[in-house]
Amino acid sequence: MYNFDFARPDTLQDAQAALRADDAQALGGGQTLIPTLKQRLAAPAILVSLTAIPELKGICLADDGRLCIGGATTHATVAREAAAHYPALAQLAGNIGDPAVRNRGTIGGSLANNDPSACYPAAVLASGATVITDRQEVAADDYFQGMFATALGEGEIITEVRFPVPQAANYQKFVQPASRFALVGVFVARFAHGVRVAVTGASEGGVFRWHKAEAALGDDFRAEALGDLAVEADGMIGDLHGTPEYRAHLVRVLTGRAVTAAA
Repeated sequence: MYNFDFARPDTLQDAQAALRADDAQALGGGQTLIPTLKQRLAAPAILVSLTAIPELKGICLADDGRLCIGGATTHATVAREAAAHYPALAQLAGNIGDPAVRNRGTIGGSLANNDPSACYPAAVLASGATVITDRQEVAADDYFQGMFATALGEGEIITEVRFPVPQAANYQKFVQPASRFALVGVFVARFAHGVRVAVTGASEGGVFRWHKAEAALGDDFRAEALGDLAVEADGMIGDLHGTPEYRAHLVRVLTGRAVTAAA
C-alpha cells in the first residue's frame, strides 16, 4: 500500500472541500477501496472518509412514502432499521458479505463503486430508486452506466438513496461462497403500475433490467407466467465460477423463486 494522507471531516461542506484537493478519493466503508490500495491498483494522495458525517447516516420514511437512506449508512443498519418498511431490502442488506463487512460497508460506497456482482444495484434498479448526491438527483435507470461506471462526477458524494416501497418484493442471490458476492442475484419488485426485475452478477455490462420478464409478470405475477422466457447467454459473464449459459439459466431460476417468495 502506498503512503497517503487521511481526512475525516464531520460536515458535508468540509468533505467537499477536502475532495477538491489534487488526487483526493472519497472513502465509505472501505470494503472495496482498501483491498484495492493493498494490491497497489490505486494510489490516491488523500483519502477522505465520509463515516463521521451525521447528515449522511440514518433511515427515515418520507411524507411521500419513500424510504430514505443516508449514503454513509451501513449494511447492518439497513438490515436492522429498514425491515419494518421494506423487508426485501433489509433481507438483501443482511446477507451482504459477513458481519465485519456489514458493519463497515455503506450503501453509498457500494453504489459509487458499482461492482457488477454487488447486491444493492439490483435493489436500487428494481425499486426505481433515486440516487441523491451533493450535486444532482439521478433516477436508477440513468445512474448505472456499465461495469464499475455510474453517473457520478469527479468528487461527487452520494448523500441519500430514496426507495419507493413496492407492494411486494424479494431478492434471490446465488452466492459465490468465497467472496459472498452474487454469482447471480435477482430483485423483483411489484408496484401498482407494474413489475420491475433487476439482475446483478450476470452481465458483462453490469446490473440490468429484464424487460421481457417484467412484461410477463405485470400481467400475471406468478412464476409460471415466465413460461419459457430466458435471457440470452451472449454478454453474460463467463469465468471459473460459471459459464455464460449457466448464469443465464440462473437468472431464469432465481427470478421464478423471487416471484414465488414475494407473492
